[in-house]
Amino acid sequence: MLIAKVIGTTVSTIKDEKLVGYKLLIVRQTDELGQVFGKPFVAVDTVDAGIGDLVLTCSGSSARQTEQTKDKPVDAVIMSIIDSLDVEGKTVFQKTA
Repeated sequence: MLIAKVIGTTVSTIKDEKLVGYKLLIVRQTDELGQVFGKPFVAVDTVDAGIGDLVLTCSGSSARQTEQTKDKPVDAVIMSIIDSLDVEGKTVFQKTA
C-alpha cells in the first residue's frame, strides 16, 4: 500500500466495458508527512475520494482484490481515504471536515 494525494481527475468516455461507471482519479505518492513526490498515476476510485484527499492505494495484482475491481483491467486502486496520520507520536495529517 502507498499513501498518495488526489491531485486531479480524468474523463474517458471510451473505455473497456468493465470500467464503465468507475471514477478515475490522478494521484501522486506522498511520504509519511504527506509531501508529494514522484510521477502522477491514475487510480480507480472505490471510496468516493476527491481532490486534495490523502488516500491509500495499491497497485498491480493487489489492485484487483477489492469487491469493485475483481476481474477488471485495473493496475491501481484507491481503497481508503485517510482521516489522520500519526508518525512517531505526532499527528502529521488530520483531515478537515
